[in-house]
Amino acid sequence: MAPLKTIEWTEGKIRIVDQTQLPLYLTFTFINTAEEMFWAIKTLKVRGAPAIGVAAAFGLYLGIRNVPDSSSFDFFTECLQKTAGYIASSRPTAINLKWALDRMQSLVRSTKTTSSIEQIKTMLLEEAKRILAEDNHICRAIGEHGFAVLKEHTTLLTHCNAGGLATVEYGTALAPVYIGKEKGKIFHLYVDETRPLLQGSRITAFELKEAGIPLTLICDSMAATVIAQGKIDAVIVGADRIAANGDVANKIGTYSVALAAKAHAIPFYVAAPLSTFDITVKNGKEIPIEERPAEEITKAFGRQTAPSDISVYNPSFDITPHELITAIITEKRVIYPPYEKTISEVTAAGLLI
Repeated sequence: MAPLKTIEWTEGKIRIVDQTQLPLYLTFTFINTAEEMFWAIKTLKVRGAPAIGVAAAFGLYLGIRNVPDSSSFDFFTECLQKTAGYIASSRPTAINLKWALDRMQSLVRSTKTTSSIEQIKTMLLEEAKRILAEDNHICRAIGEHGFAVLKEHTTLLTHCNAGGLATVEYGTALAPVYIGKEKGKIFHLYVDETRPLLQGSRITAFELKEAGIPLTLICDSMAATVIAQGKIDAVIVGADRIAANGDVANKIGTYSVALAAKAHAIPFYVAAPLSTFDITVKNGKEIPIEERPAEEITKAFGRQTAPSDISVYNPSFDITPHELITAIITEKRVIYPPYEKTISEVTAAGLLI
């Protein structure tokens, strides 16, 4: 079975898988406006760094498509910037969101003002479609490079969801798994449930089961023990932002898994497109970390699980230092330490958009 198509442009609207309904219901939702896309990203109906980048591009187009064609270029660009800023505020950590919005705005800046507003709108829609199509190509390439690295292993541990549901279709961390199945190699995945919103148990387990990939679900607190018991050959996770020195921001709990992998000499891989790199930040300390509502911990999924009126700290991401990362798998190549040098080489070669 092919991976699910998480985002599609159809009939003048964006159709997304509403991931808040998983695993009980596979529900598709149509997005018609920038406001609807903002809330779809904010409330995690669409999630995963590459997926929200694609969603943001289409959200920006939806936000300006009703600007009158008779408007001046200056008025149009003002509307464009306002809409981009609004969508960008939905989630601050995943750099793909900003990357996609910047790419769309850059297209307009490079457009001759003699182009009509109607023509510019069409160009923006086509650019959003290109970003979507590129995501499929990029993730498949990540899968090919990742499979070459992982093919001698059998049992993998992953955290959160970096599969097809975090991208348009193939995923990042799970792309080598899907490529492996195509080539006749079947991996067994240990899946962290990923507290507090259970993206591992609700989403990763769901898509792996749908794809016919063997899996074992574990609580987050079991990961170190499972690694110590020798059940894991390698760890592979996605990323929401990667700093110039190779530090990685990913779902909260990733750092703990990386520490356990290091302690037991298990390779720890990160899979991410080059659009996830942010060379404007030197290290992980400069990456903004989104804090989510306390209710996600105290009243998760509608049931109170903690006393009322207590202090709660709920960062959505943590930083895994580059020293704990064996390699970073991208669509162009597998990047190994020393990361400041190798990431700089990728940038200098013009591979980083």
